[in-house]
Amino acid sequence: MRQALFLIPLVASTAAVAAPENAISEARLRADVEKLVSFGTRHTLSSQTDPKRGIGAARKWAEAEFRKTGAACGGCLEIVLPETVVSGDRVPLPTRLVDVVAIQRGTERPNEVVIVQGHIDSRVSDVLDAVKDAPGANDDGSGTALVLEAARVLSKEKFAGTIVYAALSGEEQGLLGGKLLADYATQQGWTVKAVLNNDIVGGSRGSDGYKDDAHVRVLSEGPRADATDALRAQMRRYGGENDSPSRNISRWVAKLAEKDGAGLAVRQIWRADRLGRGGDQLPFSDKGYPAIRFTVAVEDYEHQHQDLRTEGGVKFGDTVDEMDFPYLAKVTRLNVRALARLARTPMPPAPVVKGAVQPSTDVEWQAVPGATRYVLWQRRTDAPMWETRLLETDETKASLPGVRADDWLFGVSAVAADGSESPIASAVPGGQFGPLPKS
Repeated sequence: MRQALFLIPLVASTAAVAAPENAISEARLRADVEKLVSFGTRHTLSSQTDPKRGIGAARKWAEAEFRKTGAACGGCLEIVLPETVVSGDRVPLPTRLVDVVAIQRGTERPNEVVIVQGHIDSRVSDVLDAVKDAPGANDDGSGTALVLEAARVLSKEKFAGTIVYAALSGEEQGLLGGKLLADYATQQGWTVKAVLNNDIVGGSRGSDGYKDDAHVRVLSEGPRADATDALRAQMRRYGGENDSPSRNISRWVAKLAEKDGAGLAVRQIWRADRLGRGGDQLPFSDKGYPAIRFTVAVEDYEHQHQDLRTEGGVKFGDTVDEMDFPYLAKVTRLNVRALARLARTPMPPAPVVKGAVQPSTDVEWQAVPGATRYVLWQRRTDAPMWETRLLETDETKASLPGVRADDWLFGVSAVAADGSESPIASAVPGGQFGPLPKS
């Protein structure tokens, strides 16, 4: 194959992209984490009525912060409080569960949604202990502060698509708030472009003293959680094990990070979550929504899920003094950059490749709203990242004579009029963004 035959000049962006991430305040992030810690415990089973202590007070404060931000942007945020009653192994008595959500509606495609979220609840060593102080500074005061700051910064601008900011409850009791919001997204009929879950994003030093403040981990599923047996069989036969929409969001964020010299490099972790652990991105991917998790490059296990104490000279507990706020600001910066671009870009297409038993390849896709052109991508089947930008076109198909489809993977991204480019959707079984059709 002579790849150069298919390279053509790319169309330049028609408008400069603003940089809202430059307005992020490290001081506000610190103040928000300190305020969250001041509620004593934010355990899901703690008081919902005490005005100063417990999950209820914390939720009301987060709601008030969203309302304050909404007032500052002339009412651009709609506040909703999805609610349910839960029970289970970690919720022995039926308990009211509430997520605190702010919606910034898109001006052109309001049903296309990108979600940024963190969980507001906290815990100590005993997951059922709702009484002891559970500061939850890094887990997950850091993610909640990031969400609040993203809303403050991005609400000053307008976007074609919708941004949803969410402080979730019940994560420590079984990802309950994530499931509640995923169900709400389905009920609303949202087209979810991406979910950015931020959980433990405010520390840079591990339990063993190792420090890494130059990277953030981004975790993503490989094979789709919502795949049927028939689709899994197609993936095994034709490829797709490494090309879920969540995996392509991860690749896209990693490339985005490379363009910010003042930010963080992304270390992609190609697992749905850490070994033996979970996060609120999982209920979304279970439904077929593209979802990734941001988390610190190195974890400090003495300062998460621990009673406040000192043993053998070692201090335990998730407290503010163990955090790295310049690092949290950098993770927030990357999230805000990703959110702004995702809210501007069209949805990725759903390409299909045809090339069996022929010395050429044809790729086709349906037009997507907001796209002025499309980019066709290619990579080797054993390559981790998209390698070659083959061509741009305003059509919804492309032919590649002399290219044998057996040896390559192909993908397509969509480009808006301002040059904002979507993540790449892979032309493989299950590569489309969004839930799979029910059989």
